[in-house]
Amino acid sequence: MRLTAIILVSAFAIIGCKEHTADVNKGEEIAVSDEVSQEGKVLQQVGYESYGEKITDQNLTTISSVKEQYKNLKSGDTVAVKFKAPIDAVCKSKGCWMRLDLGEEQEVFVKFKDYGFFVPLDATGDAIVQGKAFVEETSVQEQQHLALDGGMSADDIAAITEPKRELKLMAEGVLMKK
Repeated sequence: MRLTAIILVSAFAIIGCKEHTADVNKGEEIAVSDEVSQEGKVLQQVGYESYGEKITDQNLTTISSVKEQYKNLKSGDTVAVKFKAPIDAVCKSKGCWMRLDLGEEQEVFVKFKDYGFFVPLDATGDAIVQGKAFVEETSVQEQQHLALDGGMSADDIAAITEPKRELKLMAEGVLMKK
């Protein structure tokens, strides 16, 4: 009897974990937002796929403001941000990170809170992200690992020889247009 109970509990635990893991990678469709012209007319409705925590496309910080916030951060500091930026790159292995373009040759390296969700491997266009911004020095080994995940050539990976100060974000939630 005791053995049967242990087997049943173990089976339910395994099944529960598998179901949770399957949901982690799936984007969920959320309500649409209206794009409005300067005259106040609705131009179109934009639908999003949501990853991670549910966030909205409202109250976004401008990219110039985000860049200013990063500029003032010191190692160990964090600041809450929510902004929209073009996707430069996505991890080609799992979708476990992405790089967003801030313009003027600046990028933000985005990871996902608690490794709890991933984005599509072929994600393009703009992403809306919400999370904690920080700066960090990335080692040569980590840069090379990320370059390999990003699909860079062996020569480009070998050219990485110095640590680099990077703008980073631990995202709680991500929105991407459908």
